Amino acid sequence: MISDSGNSEILGKWQMVAAMTLSGTIGLFVMASGQPAMTVVLLRCLIGGISLLALLYWQGGWKNFNVAQVKWLLLGAAALIINWLCLFSAYKLSSISIATVVYHVQPFFLLILLAMTQKDGQIWRKLPFLLLAFAGVVFSSGLDVQHDFLRSADGHFSQVLAGAGLALLAALLYAFATLATRKLQGIAPAQIAGLQLLVGAVVLAPMADLSGWSWHWQSWGSLVLLGFVHTGLMYKLMYDAFQKLPATSIATLSFIYPLVALLVDVWFFSTVLSAVQLLGMAMILIAVLANQRDWNLLMLMRTLNLRNGIK
Repeated sequence: MISDSGNSEILGKWQMVAAMTLSGTIGLFVMASGQPAMTVVLLRCLIGGISLLALLYWQGGWKNFNVAQVKWLLLGAAALIINWLCLFSAYKLSSISIATVVYHVQPFFLLILLAMTQKDGQIWRKLPFLLLAFAGVVFSSGLDVQHDFLRSADGHFSQVLAGAGLALLAALLYAFATLATRKLQGIAPAQIAGLQLLVGAVVLAPMADLSGWSWHWQSWGSLVLLGFVHTGLMYKLMYDAFQKLPATSIATLSFIYPLVALLVDVWFFSTVLSAVQLLGMAMILIAVLANQRDWNLLMLMRTLNLRNGIK
């Protein structure tokens, strides 16, 4: 029989898979909304935060914070907000492909932070599969290092480097936000996410430009879905998973997001994938499967050696 902790972890994995799948489709609805990125983020925070706290009120799950929990909540909110701002700035300074690849070093930052705080050497056991998934992100992104990054000849190198640096900072901040959420055990995920999103809405409100606001139904519909589904529901699933899963599962399953985003490009925007990009997608799938099946690289190597008659 599977223990309660085992059932909880299995549920957490599926919640993380669902959250990352939703995350990978965000770009489709952002484009459909036709609104500037800052406006989209502001309304995501506002609608998502209100919906989560309304759900919490209806369920009667509110719990008071102690002083330590308030500090972790505010630190997590600050990390999340600055992470968004850094990542959006990185898109403009470098490119989406460069920022996306650099941003996905965040699972490694998460492992480092947790290894430092938990002093658990077993955290590194699945590092090879994380490296495989990251290599898959690089390949599947279609990043051309020669063209996209090494552009010093036309004077853009410093700008690209600055964008990559901001994406790297965003990755570190996201990992810290994840760690802060894991510190809030016993607090409902809807309460944590709802409060952090409302903090984000208050901070981002002065920066948003609503002068080009569109009242078209497609714009409104996309923003409502982004707020309720891709923010409220997604963050509830994700924060719930954060509290149930070990660091290695959180780190590996986060790579589902770029995989789904690429599939959205193929399905809705007729993107044609190269052989290298298909290879990258396969690498991500293998890494995620290895995490789900709890594969151990050393055990796999020993099994292969035994099959080949090597002792």
